[in-house]
Amino acid sequence: MMNRIIQILLAAILTIGLGNTTSAQKKYQLFSPDKKITVNIVADQSLKYDITHETTRVLAPSMIALQLQDGTTIGDQPKIIKTKSSSAQERIPAPFYKRDSVEQNYNELILFLKGDFNVVFRAYNEGVAYRFINNRKVETTVVDETADFTFHDDYVCFAAYSNGNKESIETQLKCSFENTYDKNTITQLKEDRLIICPLLISLNNEKKACITEVDLENYPGMFLRHSDQETGFQGYFARYPKTEIQGGHNMLQGIVTERESYIAKNVGEKLPWRLIIIAKSDKELADCDMVYRLAEPSRLKDISWIRPGKVAWDWWNDWNLYGVNFHSGINNDTYRYYIDFAAQNGIEYVILDEGWSVNKKADLMQIIPEIDLKSLIDYGNTKNVGIVLWAGYWAFDRDMEQLVKHYSDMGIKGFKIDFMDRNDQKISNFLYKAAETCAKYHIFVDFHGIHQPTGLQRTYPNVLNYEGVFGLEQMKWASKETDMVTHDVTIPFIRMAAGPMDYTQGAMRNAIKKNYHPVWSEPMSQGTRCRQLAEYVIFESPFNMLCDNPSNYMKELECTRLISSIPTVWEETKVIDGKVSEYIIIARKSKDGWYIGGITDWTARKITLDLSFIEDSIKNAVLFEDGTNADKVASDYQKKNISIPLNKQIQINMAPGGGFVMEIKK
Repeated sequence: MMNRIIQILLAAILTIGLGNTTSAQKKYQLFSPDKKITVNIVADQSLKYDITHETTRVLAPSMIALQLQDGTTIGDQPKIIKTKSSSAQERIPAPFYKRDSVEQNYNELILFLKGDFNVVFRAYNEGVAYRFINNRKVETTVVDETADFTFHDDYVCFAAYSNGNKESIETQLKCSFENTYDKNTITQLKEDRLIICPLLISLNNEKKACITEVDLENYPGMFLRHSDQETGFQGYFARYPKTEIQGGHNMLQGIVTERESYIAKNVGEKLPWRLIIIAKSDKELADCDMVYRLAEPSRLKDISWIRPGKVAWDWWNDWNLYGVNFHSGINNDTYRYYIDFAAQNGIEYVILDEGWSVNKKADLMQIIPEIDLKSLIDYGNTKNVGIVLWAGYWAFDRDMEQLVKHYSDMGIKGFKIDFMDRNDQKISNFLYKAAETCAKYHIFVDFHGIHQPTGLQRTYPNVLNYEGVFGLEQMKWASKETDMVTHDVTIPFIRMAAGPMDYTQGAMRNAIKKNYHPVWSEPMSQGTRCRQLAEYVIFESPFNMLCDNPSNYMKELECTRLISSIPTVWEETKVIDGKVSEYIIIARKSKDGWYIGGITDWTARKITLDLSFIEDSIKNAVLFEDGTNADKVASDYQKKNISIPLNKQIQINMAPGGGFVMEIKK
């Protein structure tokens, strides 16, 4: 009898470890491929999971559920019908990315729930994700979702709040997803503010957890706010717009005046992934592929027409040309000058930002008389420079198919679409529709006024870039108290973990800390010239702006030629070193060689750069380094031709707010 009891207990233990197929069992485990991450899932009165990395408790038991319009709550007293385990190990192609392929290596556990829903858990070596699968054959409406993230201790975290109207939680739903980070303990965060993803949590032993989401197809995006648990967060989702009127910035936005009682109607089979990235060190966060891995594969059979590259941008520099014989502004003469500048410096595109179409009409077919768009496109074609158009959300959405076809036929290469400023289900559907429609007519997309990337750039590779970042444009109006330098060494570890970001660097007017002040028409950056150069290596950006005006760039040809030579997509990326909010150093490889960039906070740093990963055949490099007086004159820099020593150790100085770029050609 005793032997029989032991056999039953052993069988139960094995079943729990592998994933149970018996409905009576309510505890399940899932391990990462390297066995360092353990996910414990409990199906009892509710459905909860917790995560451990080695001996570090990453996530305390956290509840997940879906509340449906028919009164069903998926996850409330769940009944597990069966489970299924699987694994994957492969490399997936990654066009227009920071490396040419990405390792896909995970273990997966599917829980089949009574009620025609599944929950899929995946464990990677770098994190854990879960999603709900809807197997219902009838239309399904989700009233709300429970997505809890409960932590064991009052950890320090980095939270970016919604920059919308602070009057209420509801008014914060309208925002551009651009803010700096509040570094604080969980309990000291502002309870009345929505937090935008990604959110970074500092765990014990220097480990980090980063919360974000993937695949927002036909579903709203997730904000975070304090949960009932003192050291936890809950997902918060905008309800579906019931009424929406034209308004906002230059009548280009959809202003929601009333919302439905639910967050998503007629949801599809796959709901979004909820993702917890786990990093053993800060530098791992800046080289994270988790969002790309989890995203739906590309739906485009032919991507040969997509051409990443750099773009000469007009808006930040306020069309401020000088030394020319015409009055600069939004007119043909100005844009022909931009095209000439782009052609002379190997820059692939020129953008016509806001102002080329008639203001406050939200009609992109009405072009101002000062612009002859067809002649500009034709002129650009003679110089191998493509034209990209800025578009407001309402204007783009009103007749998307006709609009995109019309401008594709005319020869436009891409659209920068702006002022969505929401993440409800209707906006999510717009993003997918815009990506699909533009791909149909061989147009690429840069989404502005929108949340962080959630994998759409893999599903539709013509989506080259996203804003969703507090970028350099803020320096046109930000107060002297705004610390952009510290922010610059924070976003690579948080926002960039979600994907590319259109930060719009490249300022040729640079200021030390005490000299910075906002100037709308002649803006400047904080930090040194070399910092601006380095950001073309540091920040992931397949469609990368040159924010300053051609006149300034023509005066600084040495810097301009470096900027134009730096690729925007890469074969390989290595994060050499870094610490959140302090400094970061990244090496990126292209077919021609390596580029290494580094930036620091307001602390001057002397670093030893280890080039042991560089091929032995490479003997020389070019270094752009902060000048001796860059702490007083931010534009001071020096260019050096250097020999790589046998030990491959090179000493580099970074001034306060400084940086460096090393160009290593094969």
